[in-house]
Amino acid sequence: MGLKGKLIASLEVKCGGHSIFDIYHTNTHHVSNISPSIINKFEIHEGDIVKIGSVVSWNYNEDGQKKNVKQVIDVIDPHKKLISWKVIEGDILELYSSFIIKTSCEHQWTTWIFDYEKRTEDTPEPLNFLGLILDVTKHIEDHLHKK
Repeated sequence: MGLKGKLIASLEVKCGGHSIFDIYHTNTHHVSNISPSIINKFEIHEGDIVKIGSVVSWNYNEDGQKKNVKQVIDVIDPHKKLISWKVIEGDILELYSSFIIKTSCEHQWTTWIFDYEKRTEDTPEPLNFLGLILDVTKHIEDHLHKK
């Protein structure tokens, strides 16, 4: 039985997928202000905001617990509106030996893809974490509609 998994979720966004991409690509530091109930802090450890090779971390709330994740940005494709983050530290690596988060945005859609490998067969799929990411996306959409 395989321990590798992939989750894919697409969310229709009225503000346009390109607007969501712009937040993650150039204004990532604003996400904690846009979605403070989920994202507590965003920090850049190495490099510039969302450049390939930049190391960033997020403090977030999941199921009433404060958690963190540290990532290196390994892909940015402005033409495809795609960003990929490889998790290098944090709570999520207690359950998964590898975890890659990708977002791609087009027209009225934002798609999130998780590629991961579970540490054990009993490890659950990261559905709660995916739900958080989708909620943050909805908060960003609401924020952009208020502008």
